[in-house]
Formats: sequence, structure tokens, C-alpha cells
Amino acid sequence: MEASRCLQERKSIRVFKPEPVPRALLEEVLELARWSPSYKNSQPWEVVVLSGEQKEALSREMIRLLEANVPKSADLAAPQSWPPTQEANISQLYTSRQEATGVDLQDPQLIKKTKKANFSFYGAPHAIYLFQDNSLSQWSLFDLGLFAQSLMLAAHSKGLGTVPQAFATDYAREIKEFLAIPAGKRLVLGLSLGYPDPEASLNKLRTERMEVEKFVRWLE
Repeated sequence: MEASRCLQERKSIRVFKPEPVPRALLEEVLELARWSPSYKNSQPWEVVVLSGEQKEALSREMIRLLEANVPKSADLAAPQSWPPTQEANISQLYTSRQEATGVDLQDPQLIKKTKKANFSFYGAPHAIYLFQDNSLSQWSLFDLGLFAQSLMLAAHSKGLGTVPQAFATDYAREIKEFLAIPAGKRLVLGLSLGYPDPEASLNKLRTERMEVEKFVRWLE
């Protein structure tokens, strides 16, 4: 797949087919993603891929924590506010999702339901967690973002779907204990991965992007 087409067509998938992705294909995706750029070629990413009973067991544990109202232990703090431009983009997302699904994402009653969907990895056969050492700087967070983008684009180029999930990191401390990850590692992102269900209405939603002239200044 051409890079330009891959960039334009990739989108977040929230309904997956149940069949697992062959291990060889998962390895192909990771083989491509490992070529991501990073500061001084530091390559500050560590990856855990969960499938089968391990994924299901982690899903059950996160839902149990949610139902028990256990306080979050995320390694990265959630944003508390947004500048006006970003707030407008988020509002547009909520509006388009409501029009497509009839669900108001700003309804507080839906937050728990949304989190359960995240903790179940939207029914995807595989979950991926991205870690790095917590002594690393913000540059390394940037690098891990590049790796996540490369991973998602590589998956899309192979006919797979992904969705990056901040909610899936809510219980970082407990997740690291479950996965036997040292406490000194920083859990940055969770992703669901599998074959997209093309008939699902949620997967037909295409969010908009700002026009180039709204975020670029040309100086000559």
C-alpha cells in the first residue's frame, strides 16, 4: 500500500472480527514498526502483545477494578483542559460520533460503559501495550508516539485495524503487576488490534481533520 493512501485511509477501529491474527502477520507489523525514528536512535519502546486467555484475564481484572471503584493509577495524567482550537476539534468529534451512533459522548452516564468497552479491547483478538523506562524525558514520549503511529500504519497496510486507547492505561500499576512489568516502567498507551468488521456502523465513521491553512504559516 502506498504511504499516502495508508495515511489517508487509517482510522480508529472499534468493532473487530473475533478471529485471531496469525503470529507471523503480527511479527510483520512489528518488524515494520521497529524502523520508527527516535532521538539519537535511542528506540525507547517496549511492547507487550496479549492474546487469548491472557488478554481476557486482563480485561476481567480491569473491569473488576472499575466496578469496585478503585482509584486510577495511570502513569500519564489525563488532560484537565484544552486550548480553544483543540477544544473545538474535540467537540466536533463528539458531534460526529453522536450523529453516527446516537450516543452522546459527553453524557457522564456513558463514561463507565465506554471504559468497559476499552477494557474489553472492543472485542479485538489482540491487545498491545507500549512501555518505556520512566526515567526517560519527554523526548522519549514523543518517540514512543512516533512508534505508535508506525505500528498503526503498518497494521493498516496489512489489512488490520487498530485503535489507540488512553483509557486502557487507567490502572497502570495493576496492569504492570499483572504483566510482571517492573514498577520503574511507564505505561504510555494501549491499543486493540485485529481484523476490522467493515459492516459495523462505528467503523464507518470518518472524523475530520483541520485544513492545512488552519495550522500552517508560510514564511518566505
